[in-house]
Amino acid sequence: MSTSHIQTLRTMLRDEKGVIVPGAPNALAARIIADLGFKAVYLTGAGLTNMHLGLPDLGFMDLSQVADHVMAIRCVIDLPLIVDIDTGFGNAVNVTHTVRLLEQAGASAIQIEDQRAPKRCGHFDGKDLISLQEMVGKVQAAVDTRRQDLVVIARTDACAVEGFEAAIERAGRYIEAGADVTFVEAPESLDDLEAVPRRLKAPQLVNMVLGGKTPIVDTKAAAEMGFSLVLYANAALQGAVQGMQSTLSALKEKGVLDESAVTSFAERQRLVDKPAFDLMGARYAAH
Repeated sequence: MSTSHIQTLRTMLRDEKGVIVPGAPNALAARIIADLGFKAVYLTGAGLTNMHLGLPDLGFMDLSQVADHVMAIRCVIDLPLIVDIDTGFGNAVNVTHTVRLLEQAGASAIQIEDQRAPKRCGHFDGKDLISLQEMVGKVQAAVDTRRQDLVVIARTDACAVEGFEAAIERAGRYIEAGADVTFVEAPESLDDLEAVPRRLKAPQLVNMVLGGKTPIVDTKAAAEMGFSLVLYANAALQGAVQGMQSTLSALKEKGVLDESAVTSFAERQRLVDKPAFDLMGARYAAH
């Protein structure tokens, strides 16, 4: 399997700021993100849990489910794919297996966090952390295990548990352990947000959670602060939910729908590349 998507991501992290990374809860969403011209895709753990299981982001996904979705997405897009692996599915030894499997499945980067399992959404209350030393071990395990220069993103949820200064301390230690990128989750003030890339000597990811705890800033402002990646992990999911609710409410009320109320049949087939499969069918048909 070509690993050019990993080098594309590394070049992006080196040369660019403020790259918007939409989250995809499934392969169709990833196709749409690529079709619209975005530069990278994020396989969202929260979105995958919500969309695939219909459950909240409380650690219900397992490694095999994530790997299946990574493979499905990699089969239909060539863009860099950042994969949310929550807490790594166990201890440092388990992290080595997670990294090997997802690297082979087609991940360009993995994002691992320092919550105690079962984890919670970064913008939920009631989070708990593993020790700094345990997380450093997990980061080192991920770095030591990778075989294709996979990008390692280390997230800390310490802002909500131990405070902002502790979050900066943890992120700095994760960088020392080999993390390529750090992700300080849920800073609650603009001053704290601005301080993150200024104080940490590695590329930074900022998470824009609509309805969450972090102040929402536009991409230009995030780039000027120094953030490399601007994550909208579940904007596509929330938009899809709103669309489903609106369309199905209209169907319930009216008893019928016109195609103008939804994405057209033809557009749906274009997005899943049906014309290419028609051409293959004709090419390989028995004569």
